Amino acid sequence: MSATGRAMPSRPQIRRAPGVSVRLKLTFSYAGFLMLSGALLLGVVWVFLLRYVPDGAIPVLGGFVPNRSDLWRAFAPAAAFAMLFLLGISLLGGWILAGRMLRPLNRITGAARKAALGSLSHRIALEGRRDEFRDLADAFDTMLARVEAHVEEQQRFAANASHELRTPLTISQTLLEVARNDPERDIDAVLERLHSVNARAIDLTEALLLLSRADQGILAREAVDLSLLAEEATETLLPLAEKRGIDVRVTGDVARTVGSRALLMQMVTNLLHNALVHNLPSRGVVTVRTAAGPDAVVLIVENTGERLSAELVSTLTEPFRRGAERVRSHDSGVGLGLAIVERIVRAHGGQLRLEPRESGGLRVSVELGACAEAHAPR
Repeated sequence: MSATGRAMPSRPQIRRAPGVSVRLKLTFSYAGFLMLSGALLLGVVWVFLLRYVPDGAIPVLGGFVPNRSDLWRAFAPAAAFAMLFLLGISLLGGWILAGRMLRPLNRITGAARKAALGSLSHRIALEGRRDEFRDLADAFDTMLARVEAHVEEQQRFAANASHELRTPLTISQTLLEVARNDPERDIDAVLERLHSVNARAIDLTEALLLLSRADQGILAREAVDLSLLAEEATETLLPLAEKRGIDVRVTGDVARTVGSRALLMQMVTNLLHNALVHNLPSRGVVTVRTAAGPDAVVLIVENTGERLSAELVSTLTEPFRRGAERVRSHDSGVGLGLAIVERIVRAHGGQLRLEPRESGGLRVSVELGACAEAHAPR
């Protein structure tokens, strides 16, 4: 929609006059080439054979020897019939051969039309050995795959944005309603809280924009300490932990890695938030640990809770899987928290592991590459 509310005019399609099909052109080309070859062959016969035969009467004792005119009168009808037969065979054979040659192009055209109608999952998958048509079909399949991934990325971005921004927007709405219904409330405190929530929403938006480019590798990488991110995320979500009566314990060593600080902060926050909302209603425990090795750093988030099956745990990183067997509360969201974590880890070349705890709850471990500067000799 434009600024005036009108729909932008679509680009007009180019109208072309109907023309001869490529198949018919190839058929005529094959037939013309074959007829030319036949005419040249007859010319060779005339030049190298008939022209050496005299045209007048040839005196021969006791017999008849045909001259050039006699041979031509006998040869011309047969040659004309042969040329007509050759024309028919060349047209029929050329039509069939052109159809077989253009069959891959027809498949590519059909795939392009399906893509124009919105079917981006269709693939040509042309069989056979490599040639020009197969190179074109493979390139078209690659283009379709990239376009489909781009469309899915936009859809995921919209879903992620609606999921992640719902909480700060809800908090802002609640604060405004409270301030409107309670005139004696401290306005400065409300404004400060609104400023904090708005800053959080801006950070979320920037993180989601970075996440949308993660698959393309467009990340501003810097040295990041996961232990500091864990402490910051814990401080941010401490009111939620206190509200639910959950004890949050943060331990571990300095764990320096290289990546996008905004995305890694979002990863740690999502893991901690997931551990809090899927914990026991009270007296629950969430443990956040960091560890560093020579080649990798590890972040482990564990929470108490209900016993989980291995089948359920294997689906928790799928979008919109809320884990209904675990919790049925409004804080559980629509199931994109761990899906976002999985994509952030993948964008940083790391590994994500989810394991059910024997005593109940979930253990999530994230392994990322260690920062080279962390182990450089000083």
